[in-house]
Amino acid sequence: MPRDRTSLPIPTINEAAVTGAAIPGQQQVIAATRNWLERAVIGLNLCPFARGVHVKGQIRYVVSDARDEESLLGDLERELHALLATPPTEVDTTLLVHPWVLNAFDDFARFLDLVNVVLRTHALEGVLQVASFHPDYTFADSDPDDIANCTNRSPFPTLHLLREDSLDRAVAAFPDAASIYGRNMQTLRDLGRDGWLALAVGAPSGEDR
Repeated sequence: MPRDRTSLPIPTINEAAVTGAAIPGQQQVIAATRNWLERAVIGLNLCPFARGVHVKGQIRYVVSDARDEESLLGDLERELHALLATPPTEVDTTLLVHPWVLNAFDDFARFLDLVNVVLRTHALEGVLQVASFHPDYTFADSDPDDIANCTNRSPFPTLHLLREDSLDRAVAAFPDAASIYGRNMQTLRDLGRDGWLALAVGAPSGEDR
């Protein structure tokens, strides 16, 4: 079975997090992210396009060591250009996980404006796009406790780098791509809080982490 691409090793982090919780190592972060992808994203069919690149081993997992927004932007720029420089048959998409920065969702949401600036600055609009996932992801005008928010909730803050061409092909091959969002909302509401917790991929709300 093909192996998923991972980033080059980074120094092990030994110090405690600001909260006092133990900081996971790179491999723990990747394992938790892969578990979420397999059990929630693919297992619940939240993204019909994810299974193919996962099975083919075309997902690159990168754990950022950034502790501030500037460092994370640098990692993002490097990974965007690395994705462009790599054939899609080798790496079609990248998950840039950043466990140690932007853990507050409001900060994360504001940071996404900077992500769009990076895409424009490097003339990557229409070439690459960046999707977002966060442990406390909350859709606009949604109650934070709404289980439907879990469609975009991941174990750690994560930026998903996608190729526009690959996304366009996937959408064209899917019979009703426009229905995915609404169907996902219903899937999570049918699953319920207990069902989500049973997946063991992360709690619906930050207070349970």
